[in-house]
Amino acid sequence: MTRHDEVSLEDDGRDAVLCECFARDGLQHEPLMLPTGAKADLIRRFADLGFARVEATSYSNPKVVPQFGDASELLRALPRRPGVFYKATCANLRAVQRALDDADAGIGANEISLLVSATDTHSMKNLARSRADQWLNIAGMAAAAQGRFRLIGTISMAFGCPFEGHVDPESVLADVGRLRDAGVRHITLGDTIGTATPRTTRDLFRQMRAAYPDVVPIAHFHDTRGTGLVNYVAALEAGVRHFDCALGGVGGHPTKVKYGGGHTGNVSSEDLIDLFENMGVDTGIDMDGLLDAVRACEQALGRELQGRVARSGLNPLRA
Repeated sequence: MTRHDEVSLEDDGRDAVLCECFARDGLQHEPLMLPTGAKADLIRRFADLGFARVEATSYSNPKVVPQFGDASELLRALPRRPGVFYKATCANLRAVQRALDDADAGIGANEISLLVSATDTHSMKNLARSRADQWLNIAGMAAAAQGRFRLIGTISMAFGCPFEGHVDPESVLADVGRLRDAGVRHITLGDTIGTATPRTTRDLFRQMRAAYPDVVPIAHFHDTRGTGLVNYVAALEAGVRHFDCALGGVGGHPTKVKYGGGHTGNVSSEDLIDLFENMGVDTGIDMDGLLDAVRACEQALGRELQGRVARSGLNPLRA
């Protein structure tokens, strides 16, 4: 059996590897409960477009996040396909055990995300436990995964916290090291409230790549203050090749933790893809089907979404 923790995102070959987050980070705050079949249809469409990674669901407590009460049922409806990783978020050891049970049944995710907050206050509000307790969780979860999944470590509030303000970059880098020591080789830095700038983005990712050259950095920026695209370009210039985004710009915060002024704010996939492709950065995404996918997402949610390119059209001067 292939050990997924040994499969590097660097093996993909395209200039930028995008993770489509509509179905998890996008839907987590939505009051509308999408039927499982509708979610599965959208996720299959994302894979058809060329997304090598799709954030499919979360093994959350359904009492806390009802949207993902169908996690196993949804993953059962997503047959494995070569070159595509379906990610499920895991906040605790019980969630990892659910992922293992699904894997034993021949279904489930082949990539799981382990979460930690850069600040204690956010950790308590978002995960209901201190950072110290969550680090104990991380160690147990990584060990329990037994190399059966590709592990993605996610550091929320890496560029600033609504509760504690400034976050020391050295503390974030230390967290990267702790994840690495736990066996995690793919690590996401999250600008969870849209406070990063191109300068802070370049500086932190350059430091991360220099300190941990064997770790694959992933950028996850929110567009709360309209800075998402410029920060992704800065991350690209710092050597990052892996980016999270969500069609229509949906998502950005749990309903009960309204940081960032309560605004949603994932970077819109169609805006990011159009920009990168016009910069000559190959994303591997089918441009002809991109806006149709946005319209499918809008139809599923019953409203117009936030991406600009969906309204203006793709850049007509693209080479």
